[in-house]
Amino acid sequence: MKFYDLTIPIKNKMAVYEGDPGVSVESFSSMKKGDPYNLLNVQMGSHTGTHIDAPFHFFQNGKSVDDIPLKTLVGPARVYLIRNEKIITKQILQNMDFNGVERALFKTDHSFLRDRYSRFRSDYVHLDLDAAGYLVGKGMKIVGIDSFSVESYSRKDHLSHKVLLGSGITILEMLDLKKVEPGDYELICLPLKIHEGDGAPVRAILRTL
Repeated sequence: MKFYDLTIPIKNKMAVYEGDPGVSVESFSSMKKGDPYNLLNVQMGSHTGTHIDAPFHFFQNGKSVDDIPLKTLVGPARVYLIRNEKIITKQILQNMDFNGVERALFKTDHSFLRDRYSRFRSDYVHLDLDAAGYLVGKGMKIVGIDSFSVESYSRKDHLSHKVLLGSGITILEMLDLKKVEPGDYELICLPLKIHEGDGAPVRAILRTL
């Protein structure tokens, strides 16, 4: 049995989605300075690093992070490799096998960028609206991607998010899939249990079956 950690370390100067709160990880108490213990002061947005989007992110009456069932967040998943594409379309997905799959994770060109975690780039790989609808029709519980968002940076109506979240699908973004080969695994992605949270950082791992 092998484990893969899909989680980006949270640290100063890490990349966040443009306009989101920046990350601050500062020493509050330090044994090096003579304090009795070490303690960090961490400030960040709820969609920092590897994180989930809950329906409450775009729906006032949608489920919040603390309402998402554990059985959604843990279970079989399939990693799909998509290279040399900036947009994941319905046509691309139609050539893939989703039979029996409830958690789809997309490994794209973003996983092969050297600076993928150190700076934001607006030309990240994303799903288009028809692809989002196609995944809803396939009965997904989780849709994950290695880039900054499932949504195009230029799309300000957030419809791809709304289609997925409105159908009860949990979204996983900024997955570290660089060392993961396409195939079937068990996914375990447990978010911080933030009361009425619209999203939350997760510790996401894959385990070989």
